[in-house]
Amino acid sequence: MKKWDVYVYGDVNIDEIIKEAREIPPDGQEWEVETIKTCIGGGAALFALGLGKLGLKAAFKGSVGDDLYGDYIKNTFKKHGVDISLLSTETEKNTGISLSFTNKNDRSFLTYRGTNDDIDIRNIKLDEVRLARHIHITGYMGSKNHEAYLSLIRKIKEETSATVSFDVGWDDSGEWNMGIYDIFPYLDVLFMNETEAVHYSRKSTAVEAAEDFAKYAKAAAIKLGSKGSIAVSEGLTYEDKGFKVEVIDTTGAGDSFNAGFIYGYLVKGDIGLALTYGNGCGALSCTGLGGNTAFPSLTVLNEFIEKR
Repeated sequence: MKKWDVYVYGDVNIDEIIKEAREIPPDGQEWEVETIKTCIGGGAALFALGLGKLGLKAAFKGSVGDDLYGDYIKNTFKKHGVDISLLSTETEKNTGISLSFTNKNDRSFLTYRGTNDDIDIRNIKLDEVRLARHIHITGYMGSKNHEAYLSLIRKIKEETSATVSFDVGWDDSGEWNMGIYDIFPYLDVLFMNETEAVHYSRKSTAVEAAEDFAKYAKAAAIKLGSKGSIAVSEGLTYEDKGFKVEVIDTTGAGDSFNAGFIYGYLVKGDIGLALTYGNGCGALSCTGLGGNTAFPSLTVLNEFIEKR
């Protein structure tokens, strides 16, 4: 028995979501908006909260400021069963904040990174990972930190029993470093969205990309947004067309998918079912304002899936 089901390291911040705001007021003016909602943000944090809501034991490692936002994050993690014994409190920086201007068509952000500036993959300790069944890794930045990621993930696979999932994320540099393929043989689950997959693989479609990735990683899962998701593992291709819902906010949908997929992967051991869990969590997360507000409990998720 391990202390944790999943070990998560990465970003956590506050999202202040400003609904139906399409622009910032000109100098000297004040506008009123329908809603400003305070939520937890950060892909790694949303993933960990999702796992907690599904009943898995997740540990989150990262940092917050010694401020009211940091306290809010800690209390929310604890409320949903996420272990914060590895979450540090910094006194020289404040908790990160992102102002999200959200409307039905798109989102834009103003962000203060705060304690998220301290994120470094080298802060992950193998002795901590050994206490978990699984580790989920984010924050890849191409050639900027490729060698650190490759070195750590290789050590995790060689020196611990933990399975590894890796959400690559968007490449702001536009480099789409092909060296990422060096990491794939050490991955149990590789996550990308459709656009990322096509860019990294240099293939024409997400299916071709997933097939290529799965020649190296044990499983490659590609998120297709409203079209559902696909996965390729051990020569088999799986597809789930997803769920139709009334979309309020797509913030965190991909991270919610990841949490549902990993729940299915660890608990059920079935790639096809993992896709269904992932799509269910991703869809339901879009029905509320904020990245984790509408994330379901396991009971709600199962009822939602059964109604399809």
